[in-house]
Amino acid sequence: MMKKLITGIKNGLHGKLTIPGDKSISHRAIMIGAISNGITEIKHFLLSDDCLTTVHAFQDLGVDIECHHNEVIVHGRGIDNLKPVKHTMNMGNSGTTTRLLSGILASLPFQTKLIGDQSLSKRPMKRISEPLNQMGAEIHLTNGHLPMTINGKKLHAIHYRLPVASAQVKSSIILAALNADADSVIDEPQSTRDHTERMLNQFSPQTIITGWHQIFIKHEPKLIGQNLTIPGDMSSAAFFIVAATLIPDSHIILKSVGINPGRLGLVHIIQRMGGHVELKHPSNPNEPIADLEIESVEHLKPIHVQHNDIPSMIDELPLVALLAAKADGISTIHGAEELRFKETDRIKTIVSEFQKLGIDIEELKDGFKIDGKKLWHVKNLNLDSHQDHRIGMTLAIAAGLLPKTANVKLNHEKSIDISYPEFFNDLNRLITK
Repeated sequence: MMKKLITGIKNGLHGKLTIPGDKSISHRAIMIGAISNGITEIKHFLLSDDCLTTVHAFQDLGVDIECHHNEVIVHGRGIDNLKPVKHTMNMGNSGTTTRLLSGILASLPFQTKLIGDQSLSKRPMKRISEPLNQMGAEIHLTNGHLPMTINGKKLHAIHYRLPVASAQVKSSIILAALNADADSVIDEPQSTRDHTERMLNQFSPQTIITGWHQIFIKHEPKLIGQNLTIPGDMSSAAFFIVAATLIPDSHIILKSVGINPGRLGLVHIIQRMGGHVELKHPSNPNEPIADLEIESVEHLKPIHVQHNDIPSMIDELPLVALLAAKADGISTIHGAEELRFKETDRIKTIVSEFQKLGIDIEELKDGFKIDGKKLWHVKNLNLDSHQDHRIGMTLAIAAGLLPKTANVKLNHEKSIDISYPEFFNDLNRLITK
């Protein structure tokens, strides 16, 4: 059954909202807690489908994990005490689980087979299998994709230059390097989010040392369980940041959101376009956090996004396209080829769904060209998330910009549970009745 979306939000968005825990950091908290010694207590954990895939994977590997709503206790076993899994492990839709878990399994002396859903099975996996095989693992793919068979081996140290800017690939290599026979080095041509590095150094100081576009990984660190509080997810906050920017008469505050420098690309883009996003009460308990205050603006300047802008907002690019669709002129987004390898080909999907809304958008090889001056003309419309959570939420925000008389429905809305099960409830909390 299709979900009817909210249209014609008349009086703006108002109020305060606590954003659910960061998805990327929740994944890593389970993984690093599991391969550490002792107990790791996690507060504000994200109970989304993707993160629960990680929980179940490590439970299968013999780790005792207790879930009490959004508080999770991980009884770490240390990496060498993980147990073989006799059955095939299902990664669902979670690319993060698949790629990071592969780095851990690569050094363990048993065979594991990973599968995923239809969407995940289309995503490229050579980018992790190649460096892990160079380290001595034996990883077999199916035409470059899942299903994947991992025959873990004793790993050698590596000095590896990342061919693409990817936090997942980088993290997979880092986690493998922890159990290698010597220290490793990764060259990173563009900086990406550093959640793995920050968390490992919390569990064992100086495990990761970062230099100028280089990451040094100490092998066989002594990881000790920690108490963690997961910050609010910037990628989830992004939908309300954009909604409050675009919907007239809005003024909201989002509490305790993670402001990792590798995640602030959207905030900087909005500020460059003339929007109002202010960081309040910043603190830095390990991952930097702040409250975000957002007010609507009447006019946005067009934006020209380049290759160097992309890594800090790769997940938010559908929303950047939506901002461009309301800007005073023509915007372009270049260097976003990586969007073609997400849950869907997000370049094609954004173009096809935005054109349904009457948006003047042109598909480019590496992004989009969008004319924000063209008026949207929609009355009755069926939109489709294409089972991509971020596309689904972007379309829900776009619907709020349409007239009240527009009858807009969304197909495959359940995909939003992958990262934000409470999205529609939280949106309703901010709508002024």
